Amino acid sequence: MIKFPLICTDYSKGVMSVCTAMSVTVDFNYFGRNLDFEHSFGEKIIITPRNFEFSFRNGKKIKKHFAIIGMGIEKKNFPLYFDATNEKGLSMAGLNFPENAEYTHKINGVDNVASFELIPWILTQCGSVNDACELLDKVNITNEAFDTGTLPTPLHWIIADKFNTAVIEQTKDGIRFFDNPVGVLSNNPEFDIQMFNLSNYMSVTAEEPKNIFSDKVALKSYSRGMGGIGLPGDLSSVSRFVKTSFLKLNSVFGKTEQEIVNQFFHILYSVYQIRGTVKVGKEYEITHYTSCCNTDKGIYYYTTYNNSRINGVSLFAENLQSDKLICHDLILQQEFVCQNTQNVH
Repeated sequence: MIKFPLICTDYSKGVMSVCTAMSVTVDFNYFGRNLDFEHSFGEKIIITPRNFEFSFRNGKKIKKHFAIIGMGIEKKNFPLYFDATNEKGLSMAGLNFPENAEYTHKINGVDNVASFELIPWILTQCGSVNDACELLDKVNITNEAFDTGTLPTPLHWIIADKFNTAVIEQTKDGIRFFDNPVGVLSNNPEFDIQMFNLSNYMSVTAEEPKNIFSDKVALKSYSRGMGGIGLPGDLSSVSRFVKTSFLKLNSVFGKTEQEIVNQFFHILYSVYQIRGTVKVGKEYEITHYTSCCNTDKGIYYYTTYNNSRINGVSLFAENLQSDKLICHDLILQQEFVCQNTQNVH
């Protein structure tokens, strides 16, 4: 049972990607996302060891903490995480939430945390969703930008562990905490509206559909998969939320690590952005990477738009007592293997 606090806040705006995130527990917990945008951010896998010193904008320094692995940008010796998991198995991802996210100026009596700091603020100190919600009860998300001349990105966040998933949104009505029974998040609108919208798809089923149109007409299925008629196939955030939720909740996962991870990627690939289908100005939005982290084992798997091979980086293979960030470049080049020739060009 998740405990949800409430605290009031206010203001700000900015721009980033659209995305879809998901948490699944099949013996182990798996957490990941698609990051969609019209250009790459130069993202890398960043491991933050236990002794890396965080200096937050509110003046607090955290010198010893949980180790973290995730995808993001290292800038000025600070890990700007898009999504990450700590060594206790708590995961968090920020997703675009334009025109709804509203941050505020610093206020007295709470922990003022800039939006770009929120993931490390939580993952350094918390081992569960309940821990995170208790810590967030004392937090005010501020409108401070990372750099002069930039705007803070409007985000909302999904937080998950092996047993619970929650969503954090700070809007004009203040900061709100939602239990997330589907374990999925996309972008706009607000999470409670996304959940309400699922009621429009109650008739969608993985089974062969029954004729409820009328008992006066003998209607029969003419194809497999007709129970899914009505499931959206477009790339809007509302449709991605519905489709990912349906596929995740009806998915039959295998037993091995390879089977589970493959199934996880297949679900997120169902809402993959393919170059040419979403035009942004003169460019096209694509899914730059898809991730899946085994949060119990600390293994971060990923694919990229130009490399569909599943690659992995292990948190526990690194020296976690270090005080320096550890970065791994993404493998962007696709490897082709042909079974009956030496080379494939």
